[in-house]
Amino acid sequence: MTGAEIEQRLDAWRDRLERKLDRVLPPAAERPARLHDAVRYSVMNGGKRLRPLLVYATGEMLGVPALQLDAPAAAVELVHCYSLVHDDLPAMDDDDLRRGRPTTHRRYDEATAILVGDALQMLAFDILATDRDLPADPARRLRLVALLAQAGGSRGMTGGQAMDLAAENRPIDIQELETIHRLKTGRLLEAAVMMSAALAPRLDRA
Repeated sequence: MTGAEIEQRLDAWRDRLERKLDRVLPPAAERPARLHDAVRYSVMNGGKRLRPLLVYATGEMLGVPALQLDAPAAAVELVHCYSLVHDDLPAMDDDDLRRGRPTTHRRYDEATAILVGDALQMLAFDILATDRDLPADPARRLRLVALLAQAGGSRGMTGGQAMDLAAENRPIDIQELETIHRLKTGRLLEAAVMMSAALAPRLDRA
């Protein structure tokens, strides 16, 4: 496959994701309108969409229908977006810009940004539990929920952020730095791959 063909494939997956996100996110005018407008502002703002691309690439390699991959791709991206909104808050990394635009708490306010993160996290698990295009098998759905929850929890992304904050203004060794990145970034990347594997037909669990 040529570089141009790879780019076309990535663009096609991004387009699928954007359409899915647009469908699952509440309309901006739906009450509470300020919150829903902020939710869409925080998600529909471009970005590399690396984690969903891993979902699609792994799923295609393992023979999972693309329609089944839309839900986990959207769910993992929503958790990632929630983490960015919270990471940008003054109590965390205190950033004013994200992808060239005001961060959510700057565009709206801190309370709204916190609620945006809460809403995005809950929506991600709602999608995995209820999306009609996923297999009806409850064990597969439970596996998807568990993989994403574990990747985002205190032993994953959230724990990595806690360690990152604790490491500010003090020297750390390479082992601690690697642990921070493995938890804060690596666990969600791993979940993107493993959720596709959980949907793969006839794939040995090992």
